Amino acid sequence: MAQGTQRGHGPRQLQNFVQGEWVTGTGAMTPLVDAVTGETIGETSTGGVDFKAVLQYARTVGGPALRAFTFHERALMLKRVAIALMARKEEFYPLSFQTGATRPDSWVDIEGGIGTFFAYASRGRREFTNERYHIDGPTEPLSKNGTFVGRHIMVPLEGAAVHINAFNFPVWGMLEKMAPALLAGVPCVVKPATTGSHLSNAVFQAILETNELPTGAIQLICGEARTLLDHVEELDIVAFTGSAATGQKLKSGAAVVSHAVRFNMEADSLNCSILGPDAVPGTEEFDLFIKEVTREMTTKAGQKCTAIRRTIVPAGLEEAVIQALSKRLGTTTIGAPTADGVRMGPLASRQQQRAVGESAERIRAVTERVYGVDDFAVVGADRAAGAFYAPELLYCAAPLTTLAPHDIEAFGPVNTVMPYRDLGEAVQLARMGRGSLVGSLVTADANVAREVVLGVAPYHGRLLVLDRTSAKESTGHGSPLPNLVHGGPGRAGGGEEMGGARGVSHYLQRVALQGSPTMLTAITREWTKGAAEHTDAVHPFRKSFDELQVGDTLITASRTITLDDIEAFAKLSGDTFYAHMDAEAARHHGVFEGRVAHGYFIVSAAAGLFVEPSLGPVMANYGLEKLRFTKPVYPGDTIHVRLTVKQKTKKDVPEGTVPQGVVEWDVEVRNQENEAVAVYSILTLVRRDVPFNASTPASASAAA
Repeated sequence: MAQGTQRGHGPRQLQNFVQGEWVTGTGAMTPLVDAVTGETIGETSTGGVDFKAVLQYARTVGGPALRAFTFHERALMLKRVAIALMARKEEFYPLSFQTGATRPDSWVDIEGGIGTFFAYASRGRREFTNERYHIDGPTEPLSKNGTFVGRHIMVPLEGAAVHINAFNFPVWGMLEKMAPALLAGVPCVVKPATTGSHLSNAVFQAILETNELPTGAIQLICGEARTLLDHVEELDIVAFTGSAATGQKLKSGAAVVSHAVRFNMEADSLNCSILGPDAVPGTEEFDLFIKEVTREMTTKAGQKCTAIRRTIVPAGLEEAVIQALSKRLGTTTIGAPTADGVRMGPLASRQQQRAVGESAERIRAVTERVYGVDDFAVVGADRAAGAFYAPELLYCAAPLTTLAPHDIEAFGPVNTVMPYRDLGEAVQLARMGRGSLVGSLVTADANVAREVVLGVAPYHGRLLVLDRTSAKESTGHGSPLPNLVHGGPGRAGGGEEMGGARGVSHYLQRVALQGSPTMLTAITREWTKGAAEHTDAVHPFRKSFDELQVGDTLITASRTITLDDIEAFAKLSGDTFYAHMDAEAARHHGVFEGRVAHGYFIVSAAAGLFVEPSLGPVMANYGLEKLRFTKPVYPGDTIHVRLTVKQKTKKDVPEGTVPQGVVEWDVEVRNQENEAVAVYSILTLVRRDVPFNASTPASASAAA
């Protein structure tokens, strides 16, 4: 397991963790500065680091070690790391305050980042097979008689994942990329932005100290990346977050282009929020809009790639919106994150302060500043020493012809209000951002929501529709979530991160397999229709999980369905739908020839045919999936069942619980003509042949 401890505390030289050890950079050092006080808190360098060797170490040591585990095993690693990090979270807050983040800002970064590990740990066990590969989608028939079929599987890329992160979220930015990559089985080389890297470094070291990840799974580079991307190869993947200009430069690198390296780019964008025409002053939606825009301007001092930069409002409401925003912004106390009452800290650095000021000045040249002052109070800090910047609200009277607010981003608490005359114009203004990570619409009118969403959707990666119903539980405009995609087209980079299982797929190679059903079953360990079936004298419900084999099949005895069966089921279930009870009515639409058996009765009758009722290894039936009724069953028809082991998955259970696995059974109910009348899968918990604590109650075991 990878481990190591960095020397020193407080102001220090940050080391790089490469090739399994902490390494001190040589040569010129880059200072790390406290955004609040302006004091130097450390320095870092990547001088002397062999980037080619770093990537090769990831490919040859970290990759094979990670791929030796299944998706479920890697998911459990993520969970254990997340638990350990959460237990140590308070260690990271003081370091976060040095970046200018307040306690709420830091919570999003630190605990939100750890939350992505929890989220992917859960999805890894729910949505991926307990194998070293993942089966993607159903079997594809490729021939008339079914002897030649296709199947897709996904396998880990046998390269390195290079993660280049932005300065605004030193923890979340690192962990939201690492989680899907590690779950996929791909080792990570993490390059945080130098600003704030002392926080990334501390969390990274805490991950190493869990000893949960195999050697080579993660490496850390603090300082300049220099020639790192000159050494990427065809199975590597680069994930970048930052400015569009930097991303485009990296994406066009010779090695990236010549090796067709996967490059996922998430760039800052000019996100917008639209106020619906129904959300006039006095409505709950108007108040929600003002609150949301203010929050997005001041959270992380506006240094969010998802922050609202353009506020699009109905013509005639500009003054009301400006007044309401100005009033709320006026209550925002600026200062040191640790000072009482402070709601907004400084920008991340003096360099960032200058950049925001220069961009805001360019936008002001064609707009009117309606809120903001150059001389403002700072609580608990020296304004001249820190990187403080006051919120600034601008107004653009002619946004369709004034391009600067749609082209220039001031990456801080700067926002431009712009009016629209109708919904078509609102959509046009939103699209003028040329691609955004997120947009939001505040309205209580569903027709407005539909028109705007469908109009702006092609230009956005995520859309929030906010009203009084969802407001209480809404996570807000600017909060990317691990179960939803984060990314966007055009200016936003054209990439996509997270999105649940979708984020993992970026680190996997999808392979189309072709062959016979029997051959593909052997490769995937999932039974494919038409593959060989194995039958013997032992009922499959008498076999343990370990004794069952994929393809084990039971062909049941037959049962003739009678009119009395249909009547009895109708009485028992209360389902007296006309097609079951009235022959003439059943024939009315030309779908049925007469009274037809209930589909759910057929499923119940099928269970009666294949279930072995005595106590045995099968512990519980806990699911039925993909049910289709393919042909009607009439009184007098005779049915039988083919029950086949489709897939086996070992189940992770608490210590002291009966060892068990999940068996998925392929079920096909056939009539007297051997035609399928119902097809579906059932899931059962089946006991494994592994010793366990016999004192554990059986009921507790099944519940687990």
